[in-house]
Amino acid sequence: MERLLEARISSAVDLRRSLGLPSANTNAYRLINSEGDRLSGLIVDIFADVAVIASSAAWVEKYREEIQILVSKVNGINHIRWRPSADILKEEGLDISEQMEHASSCSTVKVMENGIVYLVSLEGQKTGFYADQRENRHFISLLSKDQRVLDICCYSGGFALHAAKGGADNVIGIDSSGSALDLANENIILNELNPGRISFVKGDATAFMKGAISKNELWDLVILDPPKLAPRKKVLQSASGMYRSLNALAMQVVKPGGLLMTCSCSGAMTQSGMFLKTIQGAASMAGKKVTILRQAGAACDHPIDPAYPEGQYLSNYLLRVA
Repeated sequence: MERLLEARISSAVDLRRSLGLPSANTNAYRLINSEGDRLSGLIVDIFADVAVIASSAAWVEKYREEIQILVSKVNGINHIRWRPSADILKEEGLDISEQMEHASSCSTVKVMENGIVYLVSLEGQKTGFYADQRENRHFISLLSKDQRVLDICCYSGGFALHAAKGGADNVIGIDSSGSALDLANENIILNELNPGRISFVKGDATAFMKGAISKNELWDLVILDPPKLAPRKKVLQSASGMYRSLNALAMQVVKPGGLLMTCSCSGAMTQSGMFLKTIQGAASMAGKKVTILRQAGAACDHPIDPAYPEGQYLSNYLLRVA
C-alpha cells in the first residue's frame, strides 16, 4: 500500500509540474484530485508552503500517517493541515469527532494566483480557497478593462480582484459572509489596489440584485458564482429553481449587450445536464436573450477519470445578455 501511495502521489506531482504548477506567479493549486489522480477520497490543495489534506474515505484515515509523510516530502511543503469530512466518514462507519484536529496557530496563509496575492483562511470553506476557478478568473481579467464589474457571491474576492487587476473602472463584490469579506478587504490592501475602484459589500445576493433592479443599476460584466445549491440529486428540482431565480436577477443587472459569467459548483446539477436549461429558463423569466460565448469547467489541475464522470462538478458559462 505504501508503494502504491508513493507511486500515485509522485505521479500527481509530476502531472502538476508538467502543467507549470507551482510557478513564479501561482502557488495555490490542487495537487491531488481524488478519483482524477486514482486516489478516491483524498484531496490535497497546496497554498504556498502549506498542504491542506481533505479526507473523505476510511482508507485515507487508516493511512493518514503514510500520506502525511509522502505529502510533506513534496518540494516546498513545510506545513500540513488535515481536514477530515466528518459527515461523509460517519456514513462509512467512522466517528472521528473525538480526534478532530485542533486549529493550529497558523490560521491564514498568503498565496499567489496569476500574480494576485490572496490571504487564505485555513479555517474557511472547503480546503480554504477555490483553486478550481483559476483559469476562469484569469479570463475575467482579460475582459475587464474600463468595465463596471459586479461579482455576486464573491467569497474572498477572487473574480473581483482579477477584474480590478485587469483594469476595470469599478468593481463591487457581494457576499453574505463577514469573515470572507474581511479576507477580501485584506486582499485589496495586499494587492495595493485603489479602494475607490474596488469595494466589497456584505449582503444577500437576491436582495442586492432586486435593489439594483429597482434603481435601474447596470453593469458591463457580472459574475454569479453561488455556493453549492444542489449537494445531492434529491434536491435538484428545488435547487434548479433557486439557480433560475438568481440567474434571472443577474441577467437584469447586466447592461444590454453586456456579459454574464454564471457558475454552478453542484455536481448533481452539472451531471444532470440541467444547468443550461435552467439558464434558458432564467432568460425567458427575465425577458432576455442569451448567447453562449464560452463554456468551461475546473482548472486543469483538477483532472477527471472518464470512468468517474461524477468528478465533473463545475459548470462555467460566459453569456452575452441582450
